[in-house]
Amino acid sequence: MKFIYFEALVFYNNMFLKLIFGVIFSLVLVCVFGMPIVSEPTRWYQLPNIQGLGDKVRIIFFHVPIAWVTVIAFLSSLLSSFRYLITKNIYYDIKSVTAAELGFLFCILATITGAIWAKFSWGVYWNWDPRQTSIFILLLIYGAYFALRSSIENEEKKSIISAVYSILAGISVPFFIFIIPRVVASLHPAPIINLQAKLYMNLTIFILFILSLLCFTILYFWIFKLKIHLLVLENKIQSIERN
Repeated sequence: MKFIYFEALVFYNNMFLKLIFGVIFSLVLVCVFGMPIVSEPTRWYQLPNIQGLGDKVRIIFFHVPIAWVTVIAFLSSLLSSFRYLITKNIYYDIKSVTAAELGFLFCILATITGAIWAKFSWGVYWNWDPRQTSIFILLLIYGAYFALRSSIENEEKKSIISAVYSILAGISVPFFIFIIPRVVASLHPAPIINLQAKLYMNLTIFILFILSLLCFTILYFWIFKLKIHLLVLENKIQSIERN
């Protein structure tokens, strides 16, 4: 009961911050969908007409942050798996699998938003472009991770083998996300944030992009923390029932 009370207290104390986050996220969404796109912006509320994207520039505020969160989640799973192998603390196994689950979810969302973008730009949802192929392979890798966990009954053995697999899978993430699409010729547009960012963005679209990136990152960590609390509570209840 003390643990449940503590969880409720933490949720209550953070309610104000969650309210602020919800307001900011809502404002970002309203601005992204509501601000007009013009060839030569003269007002702060106007978005520039980026060559080759036009009105489709709005998907940038979703696709890129979701892909960014995918990388954060998978690398978080790697780090937690490494700490589990060192400490054998089940808490880090819980963190690892939770991060992998959220990473897999956001990876699916990145694939879907990328396919929508591809339909707008290339005329088809999927054409096995190097970027699409690499993210598909990443989905297969982490799909196999969950299949591996479900196939092992012994909890300790499951945690150890899953941790090793998660580390190997996490090492492959930068390779598939950042290296392959840049080594192999791709139709995928160049990164929006680069040394020539001033050629692609005005101040308004830059601020919206950063806020969107920040909001999706906070959303990930909030869901991650909530899921961890629920799984820890579930483990405590199971321990009490066994005793």
